[in-house]
Amino acid sequence: MDRAESILIAGGAGYIGSSVANALSDAGYKPIIIDDLSSGRQEFVEKYKLYVGSIGDKELLRRVFSENDGITSVIDFAAKIVVPDSVMNPVSYYENNVSQTLNLIDETIKAGIRSFIFSSTASLYAETENFFVDESTPADPKSPYSTSKWMVERILRDIAATGALSAIVLRYFNPIGADPELRSGLQIRDPSHVLGKMISAQEKGEEFTVTGLDWPTRDGSGLRDYIHVWDLALAHVAAVKLANKFPKTKFPEDDKNYITINLGTGEGTTVLELVEQFRQVVGCDFRVKFGPRRPGDVAGAATRSRKAETLLGWKAKYSIGDGIRDSLRWRKQFW
Repeated sequence: MDRAESILIAGGAGYIGSSVANALSDAGYKPIIIDDLSSGRQEFVEKYKLYVGSIGDKELLRRVFSENDGITSVIDFAAKIVVPDSVMNPVSYYENNVSQTLNLIDETIKAGIRSFIFSSTASLYAETENFFVDESTPADPKSPYSTSKWMVERILRDIAATGALSAIVLRYFNPIGADPELRSGLQIRDPSHVLGKMISAQEKGEEFTVTGLDWPTRDGSGLRDYIHVWDLALAHVAAVKLANKFPKTKFPEDDKNYITINLGTGEGTTVLELVEQFRQVVGCDFRVKFGPRRPGDVAGAATRSRKAETLLGWKAKYSIGDGIRDSLRWRKQFW
């Protein structure tokens, strides 16, 4: 590109957001970050322009847009994401993930920016018999977290239909790993997701708890589509490029100025299978125990990836083993 395009990344100091910032920078874009640092880390984005604050602060958003007239796209990662916490504190999740996001969308439109890329979740899908989903699978969110994501998707679809902006919704599966150059990674010491809990248990010499062994999967444990965070980051670079030439797609679930795309490997892995992969990488025994399902848990799903390949020219390249190894490398360096 002749002049570096600026991309505003809301929640850009977090795990996925900072990885995307690095990938965009590597590709020649100029990331601009807004983050309240409630969970993000300032050191992850110290080389980028950072505004500390909430996307619920309209005055701050207006200042960000007025001081950076070269912004061509907004990517939104600014959300609370812990499923059990959302069940216990739904008001907080709807206020943060829906109300504040609507502020960001509104100010994006007022600033004259027409490209909005939204970080959504595959946990909003209805369960299927074979656990594989695509973008046309009906939604049936089971927690306030996933419902909040579905609500914003609906809002974006309605706004996009007016021509006020174009929206690309990226539905993530289960990120693992770290930036391969170890510029960023998981920003909290004891994360709530499966691999993070495995690493914590292994370090402490404790048993890892598999939550739920009565799911209708091949071994009774939950099934997920574990995707390396750097694959996710590269998909966002492709999404920014797609937004610049927003196509009218032939996929029936899309609408005027509105596209949904799943981001996953296309392979389903159960929690017990992930345990075996982890054992192979760490090269030692890893003890497990079994507990009940957590509030808001679902059996899980994996994605078919045809749409991402067709529209983004993207396909996941990193393996689960790569994700585990990079997570451990990051853990050793950062903590």
